[in-house]
Amino acid sequence: MLAVTGVILTYEAQLNQWALRDYRADPPSPGVAPLGLDDLIARVAGGTPAGPVTSAALHRDPLEPAVVGLDDGATVYVDRFTGERLGNGDTRTRRFLQNVMYWHRWFALDGEHRIIGRTVVAIANLGFLFLLVSGVYLWWPSTRSRAAWKHGLWFHPGLRGRARDFNWHKVIGFWSVVPLVVIVFSGATISYQWAADLVHRLAGDTPPFQQSPRPHSDARETPSVTPDPATSSPATPGVFARELESITGRSSFAELQALAAKAGAETPGWRTLTIDLSESTHDPVVVTVDRGTGRQPSKREDLLFDRATGELVGRAGYPTFTRGFKIRRWLRFAHTGEVYGVVGQTIAGVVSLAVVVLVWTGLAMSWRRFFGRAGRT
Repeated sequence: MLAVTGVILTYEAQLNQWALRDYRADPPSPGVAPLGLDDLIARVAGGTPAGPVTSAALHRDPLEPAVVGLDDGATVYVDRFTGERLGNGDTRTRRFLQNVMYWHRWFALDGEHRIIGRTVVAIANLGFLFLLVSGVYLWWPSTRSRAAWKHGLWFHPGLRGRARDFNWHKVIGFWSVVPLVVIVFSGATISYQWAADLVHRLAGDTPPFQQSPRPHSDARETPSVTPDPATSSPATPGVFARELESITGRSSFAELQALAAKAGAETPGWRTLTIDLSESTHDPVVVTVDRGTGRQPSKREDLLFDRATGELVGRAGYPTFTRGFKIRRWLRFAHTGEVYGVVGQTIAGVVSLAVVVLVWTGLAMSWRRFFGRAGRT
């Protein structure tokens, strides 16, 4: 089940992006610029009863819609030129892939039964890690002859029955074992706190005392940064800022479009900018700058701007993490291969398909051993 659902989820991000192709804006007339971020948020907040805006994400390509998060957890896609609300992205493709993901994580069980599915998946994943490690030991040729190695590294056509299954099992297992160990071990660090703590210990870090309350979450691990009182001074918001505050329910003294421009200038190769609109009037505004696909932690960084002056006061995110947290973030997206983009996803998908063959050949050999003719004698 884990292997089959893993194959289906190989290109999940690309399929979801393809499903939102109708949200992409038509090329505007020459000289027409997209709306400023402040104006865009004001239009969204004034046009929905869902609640204040909590975040806004902009793609470098202005034809791509802005993604605006609301207080109630809802997400709305917005045309950056007209401010028109395009929808919440709940496509048929997204719902299908989400259901597959629920099977992958906890057998699609709901409520109090979800912990049962999660436990079964975690134990099965851990058992498969043992199979991989022990399989390498059993595969390793007892002699160093070239023939012995060749027999274990290449397919041999013309084989039938158990000999064919054994050959396929060994060859596919050998060529896929390294990425599979990464995928399976990273799954263990997601399921078990002791596995995550082991990563910290191996990296020379002290394991964190508090576990994240949301397993499988992609939430940022951002340290709190307090602006330097010597460099930040109180400021009175302008008229537009007060109007924006009354509409969104947020205090935003510095214009958000200016902050987005500064963040983009700090990272010229950015692809997406996400502004977190915190409720606090004292915390800095956090702008997450992403130079990758959104699933490559080393290409993400949090820039912190003073809410009153708009000055850059600190940096957070991946570059500031300890070695243990960096490895854990790498493992999180190595689990899907997305940490290396399309190439990594493809490798993860191919080896997931290889697992299906390994399971089939393993069951076939076991069946012949215990219930076949040779097993009866």
